[in-house]
Amino acid sequence: MSSESQAPAQASLNTPQMRRILSSAFLGSVIEFYDFSLFSIAAALVFKSVYFAGLSPTLATFSAFATLATGYLARPLGGVIFGHFGDRLGRKKMLVLSMLMMGAGTVGIGLLPGVAQIGAAAPVLLLLLRILQGIAVGGEWGGAATLALEHAPGGRRGLAATFASSGAPAGALLATLVTSLFTMLPREQFLAWGWRVPFLLSFVLVIVGLWVRASVSESPIFVAASKKAEERRLPIAQVLTQHPKMVIVGILVATAQFTVSGLMAVWAVSRSVDAGANQTHVLNLKATSAVMLLVVCFVAAILSDRFGRKLIMGIGMVGMAVAAYPVLLLVESGTATGFGVAIMLSQFMQGLMFGPLAGYLSELFPTKVRFTGASLTYQGGSTLGAGFSPAIATAVIAAGGVAALSGLWVGVLAICLLAMIVASPRGRDKVDLEAIDDSAEGEPAVPSAEPKQPTVN
Repeated sequence: MSSESQAPAQASLNTPQMRRILSSAFLGSVIEFYDFSLFSIAAALVFKSVYFAGLSPTLATFSAFATLATGYLARPLGGVIFGHFGDRLGRKKMLVLSMLMMGAGTVGIGLLPGVAQIGAAAPVLLLLLRILQGIAVGGEWGGAATLALEHAPGGRRGLAATFASSGAPAGALLATLVTSLFTMLPREQFLAWGWRVPFLLSFVLVIVGLWVRASVSESPIFVAASKKAEERRLPIAQVLTQHPKMVIVGILVATAQFTVSGLMAVWAVSRSVDAGANQTHVLNLKATSAVMLLVVCFVAAILSDRFGRKLIMGIGMVGMAVAAYPVLLLVESGTATGFGVAIMLSQFMQGLMFGPLAGYLSELFPTKVRFTGASLTYQGGSTLGAGFSPAIATAVIAAGGVAALSGLWVGVLAICLLAMIVASPRGRDKVDLEAIDDSAEGEPAVPSAEPKQPTVN
């Protein structure tokens, strides 16, 4: 560990080192989620024609979304693998490795021939590359969030951690804008080669990301914990045996916002275009909504530092449950206007849930298993919420229509809200992050004193 550069915990979010850390967390997540989001867009618009040609439209769409889901299934595995080594070797090293893996998977998809060229090998290779993407992104968020959180001063941790979370909508925005440019090509050219260019551009972005991360120091809290902690079992074993309730609660809370993401950022795009909405207009509206999501995330994170994570996220869950039925009706209208209103409303509610999420999940676990615990809960929620929701929505709409899908959506939100209210601990946003000893399950560790140091507004 001595060879790893490190810096003391920062007194403000406005120190040079803290600015580098926050920039790294944000830009790194932007690049990783740009890559990951490209697949979601292509699954909605391209893959059913390129890799699943010959199937019926419904089955081709379902197959494309099922392939999309494998990436989400791989995310918890990535969280466990990267969390294990991140909790033992350090956060920074794992962030560099995850970015290299993601870049390799994304460029590989951009170069992969279609089913017309190599037959059944095409969807199989697509599946394998998607799994590689999933493992890589599974390690990204937990590392970026914990690194930012552990450098931040008390009372500003929610805002610091959300720089990692906000990279997701920003990366999705970038992916949507770049893809939207190429949808202006004639349909034949877009399907032949245009959709591949955004994937190949990932190579340039990865080089930029590696350069940014080279200047970041290791977490001081992790370094201190590593020096003091005794030899211990696997981090994943500790998380599952010593903090099982926190794992379940964290996954359910993350599932609430990821369900919104899967339905509106993926399924609703495909559904609106299939119903008659202009493809380019839909993507532009999706990009605009991502800007709003980004802003709401930061505002919600700031509010959570003052009023608590659970209150702000709970407002988002209740608001989304109330809006679920009208949002789905607007998607079904088959107009760009209807889609635009639906995604703006849902992204606002999602931002209230997503902004405080990084701080909430990271604060559920002690330092020695924080990377593993935060990654496992976040990626588990992404698998349950975003991974399966597009395919499930396709099947439920075909069988029972809007009423059935909205009822299912509200039910999921209700379960997640109940888990957060009843089972998650009180006061974890005031927990002492420097404590390496496990606190009692469901009870916060000794609160740290609020720092009397300047913070940035």
